[in-house]
Amino acid sequence: MKLSLARRNDAIMAGLALTVIVVDQLTKLWIVHYFGVPEGRAPISLVGPILTLDYIQNTGVAFSLLEGQSVLFFFIAIAVMVIGTLYWRLRETGSLALKATFGLILGGAVGNLIDRFRQAYVVDFVHFQIPGHFNFAVFNVADSAITLGVIALALLFWRGTPVTGAGPSRGASGAPDTSTETDAPAPRDDASARSASQRDRLALSESAAPPRSAAAPRVRNPWARVK
Repeated sequence: MKLSLARRNDAIMAGLALTVIVVDQLTKLWIVHYFGVPEGRAPISLVGPILTLDYIQNTGVAFSLLEGQSVLFFFIAIAVMVIGTLYWRLRETGSLALKATFGLILGGAVGNLIDRFRQAYVVDFVHFQIPGHFNFAVFNVADSAITLGVIALALLFWRGTPVTGAGPSRGASGAPDTSTETDAPAPRDDASARSASQRDRLALSESAAPPRSAAAPRVRNPWARVK
């Protein structure tokens, strides 16, 4: 069975979301296993003191926002409703780029929700800072996917990039609208086309020729001798 363009985009969206969830959960599992020893371990340096890996238990939302506040579930519910509404309205005509942003946001949200329902906190481990000047919140793969998805979604709408694909126009009943289609004329046979062209040229040449003058009547000379 051949999938429509909309369903193929949905499959890619689901695959991208699943990839984010798997990578997020595997990295968190490794972080907990590595840093969760009783004696603890020092952070792992990736780029000196600027980018390190550490183990943080975050009870807030992404990037440790609203940590310890129950209102975070309200914002999570609002975000899910907005993405769900956008997807439902553009489910048939949404472009691949648009649905890819949905996949990133959905995968990141589910990845963090798995942590929250399983252990009441989210595992964060990526720490970016400039010592003495800037200290960014600790985050994880799910947070990164959500951020990239939101930024890409905003750019799609802000730049006017088409967010819809070449889906069929639909009427009020939801069925494809074919009222604008017209029947194309049947192609003419080559022999018939040549014959018609010859007739057209003949008619044109006849119409362009000067009209023939009628023969003048012969007048009898009265002085001629009659034999």
